[in-house]
Amino acid sequence: MNPQFPGNQGQMPPTGYGAPPVGGQRPPMAGQPMYNGTGQQGQSSGFPGGPPKPMGPGQSQYRPMSNGPQPGGFPGGGPQGDNIQYGAPRAPAPAMVAKPVPPQNTPNSTGPPNSMMGPGPAPNIMGHGQPPNSMMGQGAPPHMMGPGGRPPAPHAMMGSPNMMGQGAQQGGQFRPPTPGQGQFPGGLPPSSTQQMTNQMGGMTVSDQPRTMDMSGSRGGPPSTVGNVQGNAPPTNYGQYAQGGPPSGPPIGYGGGAPPKPQTSTPASFPHAPGPATSVPGGGFPNQGPPTSMPGGFPNQGPSTSMPGGFPNQGPSTSTPGGFPNQGPPSSMPGGFPNQGPPTSMSGGFPNQGPPTSMPGGFPPPGPPSSQYGGMPPMSSQQMPPSSPGPHSLAQPGPPGRGQQYMGGTMPGTTFPPQTGYQSAGGQHMPAAGGIQQPAPRKLDPDQMPSPIQVIEDDEANKGGVFSTLERGAAPPLVTTPFTVQDQGNCNPRFMRSTTYTIPCTADLLKTSHIPLALTISPFAKLNDGESAPPIVNLGEVGPVRCKRCKAYMNPFMMFIDGGRRFQCVFCGAQTDVPAEYFQHLDHTGRRVDAYDRPELCLGSYEFVATKDYCKNSTLPNAPAFIFMIDVSYNSVKSGLVHLLCKTLKEEILVNLPKEVGAEESEIRVGFVTYAKEIHFYNVKGNLAQPQMLVVSDLDDVFVPLLDGFLVKLSESEAVIDSLLAQIPVMFAESRETETVLGPVIQAGLDALKSADRSGKLYIFHSSLPIAEAPGKLKNRDDRKLLGTDKEKTILTPQNNFYTKVGQECVVAGCSVDMFLFPNAYIDVASISDVCRLTGGSMYKYSYFQADLDGSRFMEDLKMNVESQAAFDAILRVRTSTGIRPVDFYGNFYMANTTDVELAAMSQGQAIGVEVKHDDKLNEGDGAFVQIAVLFTSVSGQRRLRIHNLSFNCCMQMADLFRSCELDTLVNFMSKQAVRETLNSNPRQVRENVMNQVAQILACYRKSCASPSSAGQLILPECMKLLPLYSNCIIKSDGLQGGSEISTDDRSYLMHLISAMDVKSSHVFFYPRLMPLHNLEKSAAKMPRSIRCSAERLQDNGVYLLENGISMFMWIGHNVDPHWIQDIFSVQSAAQVDIDKCKLLALDNPLSQRVNEVIQQVREERHRYMKLTIVRQRDKLEPWFNHFLVEDKGLNNSASYVDYLCHIHKEIRGLLS
Repeated sequence: MNPQFPGNQGQMPPTGYGAPPVGGQRPPMAGQPMYNGTGQQGQSSGFPGGPPKPMGPGQSQYRPMSNGPQPGGFPGGGPQGDNIQYGAPRAPAPAMVAKPVPPQNTPNSTGPPNSMMGPGPAPNIMGHGQPPNSMMGQGAPPHMMGPGGRPPAPHAMMGSPNMMGQGAQQGGQFRPPTPGQGQFPGGLPPSSTQQMTNQMGGMTVSDQPRTMDMSGSRGGPPSTVGNVQGNAPPTNYGQYAQGGPPSGPPIGYGGGAPPKPQTSTPASFPHAPGPATSVPGGGFPNQGPPTSMPGGFPNQGPSTSMPGGFPNQGPSTSTPGGFPNQGPPSSMPGGFPNQGPPTSMSGGFPNQGPPTSMPGGFPPPGPPSSQYGGMPPMSSQQMPPSSPGPHSLAQPGPPGRGQQYMGGTMPGTTFPPQTGYQSAGGQHMPAAGGIQQPAPRKLDPDQMPSPIQVIEDDEANKGGVFSTLERGAAPPLVTTPFTVQDQGNCNPRFMRSTTYTIPCTADLLKTSHIPLALTISPFAKLNDGESAPPIVNLGEVGPVRCKRCKAYMNPFMMFIDGGRRFQCVFCGAQTDVPAEYFQHLDHTGRRVDAYDRPELCLGSYEFVATKDYCKNSTLPNAPAFIFMIDVSYNSVKSGLVHLLCKTLKEEILVNLPKEVGAEESEIRVGFVTYAKEIHFYNVKGNLAQPQMLVVSDLDDVFVPLLDGFLVKLSESEAVIDSLLAQIPVMFAESRETETVLGPVIQAGLDALKSADRSGKLYIFHSSLPIAEAPGKLKNRDDRKLLGTDKEKTILTPQNNFYTKVGQECVVAGCSVDMFLFPNAYIDVASISDVCRLTGGSMYKYSYFQADLDGSRFMEDLKMNVESQAAFDAILRVRTSTGIRPVDFYGNFYMANTTDVELAAMSQGQAIGVEVKHDDKLNEGDGAFVQIAVLFTSVSGQRRLRIHNLSFNCCMQMADLFRSCELDTLVNFMSKQAVRETLNSNPRQVRENVMNQVAQILACYRKSCASPSSAGQLILPECMKLLPLYSNCIIKSDGLQGGSEISTDDRSYLMHLISAMDVKSSHVFFYPRLMPLHNLEKSAAKMPRSIRCSAERLQDNGVYLLENGISMFMWIGHNVDPHWIQDIFSVQSAAQVDIDKCKLLALDNPLSQRVNEVIQQVREERHRYMKLTIVRQRDKLEPWFNHFLVEDKGLNNSASYVDYLCHIHKEIRGLLS
């Protein structure tokens, strides 16, 4: 984008960018809760060692436990958060016109500098109800302090809210005139050990280690990291400090006259800094507000307020935030929860009313005064450092293929010391040649490790066919297209590990600080060209197992005694081979039928289970789906009831899941409607018309009929069609506004139990259940509590009703999926417990309108129904001697310490498992893991799905670091962080993530890298993106806390993150950004991605951004009119109808190609992403910018460069 463009619309890009928001939802209303967190741990085992015990209630003598914190002592209860300290609670902020704060001329002011626009109570932006007015805690990249002898300058954006908090805007946030594409200048550095130097003219790649000046932010002096002579405590990264109230008047988003331009030196472009002053505690120079000019442009004189922080652009009439006075938009992009009922929706997110919060974490675009007119101002103490002083982070990009090994052990990425910087001891280090650099410069983001380069290198090196024959072979990244040949270890789509070489001792693993963890997706969808696990039927013999540890037969078992016995690879016990299973061995000791039996040559396969594996030793019936439809006033008025009945009839029931090769689905279906009463329907095939039976006694719900309620579609199709045609008519005049929910779930559970079937309840619900009935909830929403130590009171269930019902559902094999359509607070934290415990899914469409959000809802429902793979499932993890699973993360229930129980499992669902040592491993023997899932298939057959994986063992730290898999590590860390959020305060969660990253990298530096200057940052080759990805976790709306996101959306996001597989979490935390304006019209390949930063966007470009939940098309203001004509059939970007949810399918190659790209992206994800179109400088642009995770965040979270510098500081502290 061109920063010189004046932006007369006042809609310049916001100054800060945040973590990837989620949930294609519209701006939520105040107080919309989200998922309350961790998965429950579940019921007892169904794995027999002999006939298993019945799996009814009370089977296990173990006290039920939750895989997250448990509420008040009831078994398996929902997790509870601890007091989450975020600093002072934030009060609601009135909308006021921002007034400039005069600069302070005291070099080292003892209080927070008021160089920025007055912080104070912030307007509700981005759906952020009350932005913080106090700083976050400590332990993260500290805030900016004025440079020694140089006063902080006032914020340069006229009337714009203080986005960053402490000090001025930092560099790297504004779009440069000619942004790059995220590639390394001059190509890739040839070696990972090469040094990058930053000289006055910019970054250069050199083969010789040279020094690099790291002090300035991109285009200006950076902030310091540390307290300067009694300054306010450094800010915690991404958290609100606990300092005093912000100085200056609060910033508002009102529609009043724009504030007067400031004529003092803008913080964005300070005058040339004086010499850096040493800072106590870390030796960082006192560096004032950095300039916000990209690329290290020279300092410029005072300018009047500049929208978006662009140089000398004259006073803008924009309201604070650089956005024009905007009335409520006539259209809202879908995907924001709780936006007032929009008149139309732009993009592809569900219609979701007044944005007081962000669904899934997206800043809602609603009316600027309370939603998203601009970016949230931050307190004056919230500026993350632009670079922590002496840490010489001249980070090169990804090394080339011929990388040297650091110290002869491991490849690594090094960052040489900076010039003109003080040493850790506070002594100023002269620049090369003894000359002090007059104007320190910040790292060039192009020199930092690039995720795009890493992804492309992996595609080039590991794309194609991946064979699983080799033990401990690390698979390709989840972003790499590859086809798996199963040759003994399971497909990595089913199971991934944080490392494929396990340390032989617990001490070695503990020293590395790398968690040994697995992410398991037992029913993951396979790529074309890959075969589903074959089904093995051994008849009455049943699966062959070890007599001691009960592990199932697998390719690693060793046959002895001529084939009459086998030795278990997990426990070493010897077991007799059943006579029916005996086969002779060849000269190598392998069975001669090894390649004829899947369990002897493949990593994944299924066994048909015998009666011993079934409840009450009885083979199960086929599962059932019960569709339970809320027919209250809101549901009817929004068009939901009519749309749902039409969709069920035409698209859902005809696509019920079935076995491969089966002619029809065996799944039974039933229908219920409800508001304050529950209506059951008899749809038996021999009836002329469906019959309705009403249950009004909700305190003791029962199912009034058995025969005719659950039917096979083919036998009752005409009656079902009649029912679905009648329901919208019957309730068209419904005036019932109160609803029940608890009795509805109990009724569905009772219906499945009475029919002796497992299955799933699809509940379509619209409002907080406030009617008098079991499960009644009160409105306890109070967004001011988010980010405080009382946060847990609204992020955990308000009572244990839904937790108990969820546990009852698991025992019966009844899973619950909820589709929520709220117009207000609905208490996701409480009602999501049923979904969490039963392995169910949750979807949220705030302020739903059928004409605008219908396609997204229908596609989500269709994908959900088709992806159901297993019912009434029990999962167990077995490991070889020396290691054992100790903790489980996800959405499930556990009644004992070993069996993970899920009433249903879909293809996209994943479970995290942490593994620890209980003995020393033998380096030569390796280690083994087996996952066994006992489940009922869609046809009603009881089966076992087995996945096996083998690992190498090592005694050297370098071997451990060489075989790590970063995507899985990030997935596991995010699940851990979600769990900790309910046990700890948000500040502590962030500090734990940062500390773990620093410990891992410090261990590598100490153990694997050759000795080098303390000013160098050296990163392991396979973990060089760990700082970037961990920063994305911290910036995530599911973890960031604070009232800028609604409680419903926070809980909803936490629910999603807990069950994400590795591929989903990768794109969720680091969204994919692709240019569409230079598509090759004939190529079938996806366009090359670029880095998630505003600097990469060109104002003559069009870009597609997606994170698995939301999708945006950003259109620059200078796009070629021919491109616009070919895609939108209008003359200019200004004429594009952003309310449309779909792109036109026009008859030209470019239109076809763009539609193909969007369709392909959607097919890769588990949820349908509605397209939201965002024009440059449009009111929706800040929402889009929230996803540009390499830039500074809306919640004052650090940019990639700043965070990397902070991590370097932490590493140096650990090493010293």
